[in-house]
This record gives sequence, structure tokens and C-alpha cells, in this order.
Amino acid sequence: MLTYLKKRWKYLVAKLGGNFEENADPKIQLQQAITEAQDQHRRLREQAANVIANQKQTEMRLNRSIEELERVNANARQAVLMAEEAKQSGEADKVASYTSAAEQFANRLITLEADIEGLKAMHFQAAEAADQAKAAVRQNSELLQKKLSEQKALLSQLDQAKMQETVNSAMATLSESVGDEVPSFDQVREKIEARYAKARAVSELTESNVDARMREIEAAARNVEANAKLSEIKAQLGIESGPPAEQAQLEGGPGPASDSSSSD
Repeated sequence: MLTYLKKRWKYLVAKLGGNFEENADPKIQLQQAITEAQDQHRRLREQAANVIANQKQTEMRLNRSIEELERVNANARQAVLMAEEAKQSGEADKVASYTSAAEQFANRLITLEADIEGLKAMHFQAAEAADQAKAAVRQNSELLQKKLSEQKALLSQLDQAKMQETVNSAMATLSESVGDEVPSFDQVREKIEARYAKARAVSELTESNVDARMREIEAAARNVEANAKLSEIKAQLGIESGPPAEQAQLEGGPGPASDSSSSD
């Protein structure tokens, strides 16, 4: 049972982690990574500053010890000279006093020389550590600047990706149905084109009927004008002209064909 619970817990953690990675905003994650890199660089600078400060302190201690060594050495030499002068003067008390002082200075010289040797070793190590710290800070600074430059490029690439995704989504919407209740762009276009084509067809049929009636009226008007003109010409020539056959038929009178048949 415990094993099953452990497996179940690991599965849930992996699933939640996967969902988080899928839903997380890359821009925020990128900024978090840059912030972490900047914090790491700041910590590195602080550590390097401590190393360099230690090297500076060791150098100051070494310089003070060297200065003290020179001063004590000068005092020891002076004590020896004064003891020798007192010896030549026969002043035994001063000889003993100056000799004791010279011995103390000599002991101090031995201690200072040992301290200086140790400080030199410490200063050498501190100098190497300081150089390494400076190099590490310089190298990390270059990497940080590179990451900042890459951040700008990645943000630009991310914006382009989002824009392309939007375009792809729009194109998919134009060619595919969004859902059962929402028609696609192509379906709407076909529906509009069908209505437009039907409206144009009805309009053309209506225009055809009107044109036919107008042409019929124009033809009848031209026939009337032609008959009137023909009657005018016959009158000028002194030829009697009877009513047109169409008018005679309309009035109920016989036409030429009926007269010939009745005479027969």
C-alpha cells in the first residue's frame, strides 16, 4: 500500500509539473531565469569582493610588518652601537642595558621575520584567489550580458511565434467549422453567393420580360408610323388607299382575299 501511495504521489507531482510547464508563460519564465542569473552574479561579486578584501588586508598587514621590521632593525643596530660606545667608555651599566635592549630588538626581529614570511605566503595565496575571483566575475559578467542579449532575441522570437499562432488560428477558423452551432467562413460565403446568384437570376428574368414588352410596343408603333407614311405617299400620288388589312379585320370588313373569293 505504501509503495502504491509513493508511486501515486510521484505520478501526481510529475503530472502537475507537466501541466505547469505547458501552461506557464514563457516570457515570465524567461524573466525569472534572467533574474536568477542576475542574483547569482550579484552573489558571485560579493564573494569575489570578500576574497579581494582579504588580499588587500593581508597586503596591508605585510606592509606594516615590513615597516616595523625596518624600524626594529634600525633600533637593534642603534642599541648595538650604543652598547659598543658604552663599552669603550667603560660604562658597564649602560653596556648591560643597551645589550639587553639590543637582544629584545633581535628577538622582535626574529618574530617579525617569521610573521612576514607567513604573511608573504598568505598574500601570495590571497593574490591568486583574488585574480581567480576577478576572472570569475568577468567571465560571469560576459555570460550574463550574453543571456541578456539572448533574452531580447528570445522575446522577439516569442512575439513572432504568438503572431504566427494567431495567424494560423485565424486561417484555421476561415477554413474550418468552429463548432456545430457556428458555420465556417466558407459555408457562409457559399450561402451568400447562392442568394446573390438567385437574386441576379430573378432580376435577369424580370428584365427579359420587360424588354420583350418594350420591343413589342416599339414594333407596333413603327408599323403604325409606316402605314401612315405609306398612306401619305399614296395620297400624293393620287392613289386611293383603303384601310389596312389589319384595321379592316378589326372593324369586321372583308379583306382582299375575301372579295375575290365572293366574286368567284
